[in-house]
Formats: sequence, C-alpha cells, structure tokens
Amino acid sequence: MTKASTTGDPGQATAASAQDGLKAGLKNRHLSMIAIGGVIGAGLFVGSKSGIAAAGPAILVSYALVGAMVVFVMRMLGEMAAANPTSGSFSAYADRALGRWAGFTIGWLYWFFWVVVLAVEATAGAEILEGWIPAVPQWAWALIVMVVLTVTNLGSVSSYGEFEFWFAGIKVVAISAFVVIGGLAMFGLLPGSDNPGAGLDNLTAHGGFMPNGPGAILAGVLMVVFSFMGSEIVTLAAGESEDPQRAVTKATNSVIWRIGVFYLGSILVVVSLLPWDSKEIAEKGSYVAALDSIGIPHAGQIMNVIVLTAVLSCLNSGLYTASRMAFSLGQRGDAPRAFARANKRGVPQAAILGSVVFGFLSVFFNYMWPDTVFKFLLNASGAVALFVWLVICFTQLKMRGIIQRESPERHVVKMWLFPYLTWATIGMITFVLGYMVYDGGDNREQVLLSTLLGAIVLVVGLVLDRRRRTRGAVQG
Repeated sequence: MTKASTTGDPGQATAASAQDGLKAGLKNRHLSMIAIGGVIGAGLFVGSKSGIAAAGPAILVSYALVGAMVVFVMRMLGEMAAANPTSGSFSAYADRALGRWAGFTIGWLYWFFWVVVLAVEATAGAEILEGWIPAVPQWAWALIVMVVLTVTNLGSVSSYGEFEFWFAGIKVVAISAFVVIGGLAMFGLLPGSDNPGAGLDNLTAHGGFMPNGPGAILAGVLMVVFSFMGSEIVTLAAGESEDPQRAVTKATNSVIWRIGVFYLGSILVVVSLLPWDSKEIAEKGSYVAALDSIGIPHAGQIMNVIVLTAVLSCLNSGLYTASRMAFSLGQRGDAPRAFARANKRGVPQAAILGSVVFGFLSVFFNYMWPDTVFKFLLNASGAVALFVWLVICFTQLKMRGIIQRESPERHVVKMWLFPYLTWATIGMITFVLGYMVYDGGDNREQVLLSTLLGAIVLVVGLVLDRRRRTRGAVQG
C-alpha cells in the first residue's frame, strides 16, 4: 500500500483507483443500494426456518446478537474504509497493520469463500429455474447464469452496479412490503387477511418465548451467523465510486436500521403471524408460510422470484468481490501480476476470469461429487466469515493509531467505546468459534477445516514473503 493511498484529500482514493487502472464507475445510487441490499442474502429467506425450529421465538435474540456483532464489525471496517477506500478493503488494511502474512492469508481465504459461494448460488438458482422450465436441465441453467453474470462483470464496473442496483432494489421492496403487510396482518388491520391477527401472542403462547431453553439461542446463532456475510462488500466497491468516503460513511451509519428492519423486523412478523412450531413453517419455509397465512395467492412462486433475485444478486456480488480481492492481491505481489492489470474499460479482466474459472470448477464438483469433494470445499470455507470479522477487529486496533497519525482529517467514522467494544467483539466472535467446535457435527468440521486451510495459506504466504526478502537482500 502506498503512502499516497493513506493520506490526502477525500478525492484522492478515486484518483488512486484511476492510476491503478480501475475506474470510478459506480454512482452514489449504486453504492446506496449495494449497501442496503447487500445485507439481504438468500440465506435469510431459505435458512430462517431451521433457526426458528431450533430456538422458537427466541431466534429473535439470536438474530439480535449476530446483528450487533455485524454492526460493530462494520463500524470498525467503516472507520478504516472511510479513511482509505481501496479494492482490497480489510485485506489491504491487515497487510498494513498486522503484516503481509495477515493480508495475504485473509485475502486468499476471502477469495476462496466467494468462489465456492458462486457454486452454491448457481446451483440454487438453477433449481428454481428448472422448476419453471424443466425442458432445460439444471446443469445448463447453472451454466447460463454463470456465463451471463460473468459477461456482466467483464463489461464494466457500472454494469455490475446497474445489475446490483435492480437486484438489491427488488429485495428491498419485497422485504419492506412483507414487513408492512405482515405487520398490519399481525394486529388484524389488513383488510381481507386470512390470519386471525393474534398480535404478539404467538411469541409466548406455545411453550414460552424460549420453548427449547436459553441454550437454543446459541444454536440459533450458529444457524443465522452466515446469512449476514456480504455486508462488507460495500467497502470493497467504494474504491470504484464517485465519492468513496461519503459512500462508506453513509453505509456504516445505516447498518443498524438495515439489520433491524430486514432481519429482526421480518423474522418478528413470521413468528408473530404463525406459531413457531407450526407444520406450515417446517414444510413451506418461514416466509412462504407467513404469506399463505395472510391469504396472498401464489405465495410460493412469489417467494421463488424473490429468492432467485437474492441468488442472482449474491452471484453478481460474489464474482465482483472475488475479482477485486484478487486484483488487490495482485497489486501487492501476493497473486499473479496479471490480476493487477485493468483493461481500457477499467475492469480487471484476468482477475474476473481467474475467479470465475474456479467458480465453474466448483459448480462441476457440486454436480459430480456433492457429498465428497464439494462438501469438503464448502466446509473448508464455512468459518471464513468469522475469521474475516476477527481479522477486521485486530486490524482496527492498530489502524486507529495509524489513521490518527497520518491522516487525522479523514478520521470521520469512529468505532464506539474504543478499544473496549473492539475487544468485546473479538470475545464474541471467539466464543462463537469455540461453541461451533463444542457443538460438534458439521459446525466443528467447518471450524477445523477452515483453520487447516487458513494454516496452509499462511504457510504459503510466509514462504513467499521469505523468498521475496531473500531475493531483495541479494539484489541489494
């Protein structure tokens, strides 16, 4: 990271991006919608029924705990990104604050996480599309989706921004409408609703607020934590925006209400409209069951459209994010130099193609060996989200002093109660990782395999760094 990238006026980051070859093609409306919609993943719509079954209405506490953790992590990341927006985001900051080994390790782990997610989301989208048009086989739909979004990302950064603007917009409108309509139905204020409108009675009427005990809240935490991954994407995209500092500041300040409305608000509606142990939630899924209870026709198909939108949004952002992380690693000499080159349109073509090739391989593995090779890849990436958040915390502890020393005028976003709340967040994340190991099963396997993968990447990074130092000493 150059000195120029950490100091100077707010417009300097955009200028630096232009020198690097990337172009400021994302408009403020793109960044705003990426920030708002980026936190709404397909996991919220699809996976919430498992959390409700495990914890009952107390799943709200699980979402609140994880939501608070994400708010704190985003505040820390926002502090660093507002002072120095860059396509490498937390990886570049870790490189500067903790050492090259940290930036290398977390950058490649994050890249690996997203290219595996590409396969998961492509398969999920293909399943929905095959249900609509069964004449086209599922593998062909997955291929079509991957090719279309690859072409989109290769076009220009504004193409990515425009697609994501509309994808995120649909998600935001859908979830907002769900909260408003469901909220009215909860209290019997929605004309023509089939739901009896029990208000908040369902929160306590079926075995109490914590029907499976307080320990189930922790089980719920493990089930919902990964549905929050993606909120940090806006800090990577900010480096290619018209006004990076403003975009990051706005996104950081709005994360509380985004999580409050979209996650806590929508789950509150679900567990208030229906008893948490109703067979409808178990069979249909939480959101479809809630819409059915109101009497909205074709609820299942409506939700399929929304889930498909969330899947396409995740694919679009996943490819963008993986390529920009590869670009940043290439800039720092931690990836092939070709990854650090952008074409005339300001697009890191090699980084995109390198990321999508692994994405295509992952899709292939998912179809050929779903229970062996792909399950290994999936579990090996399972705890990466928590590792990323942990590194952000430790990085912010050191970057605070660097920012204040080198560019205090750009220290416009500040972590609350520093350093105590930072250390408390580190404790929360470490506890979740520890509980995953204690919980056993797939959770333990994810932590252990992700740790093993992280150790391998770390060793590779240390070896490469040592070779660079030795080569530099010989040349010197």
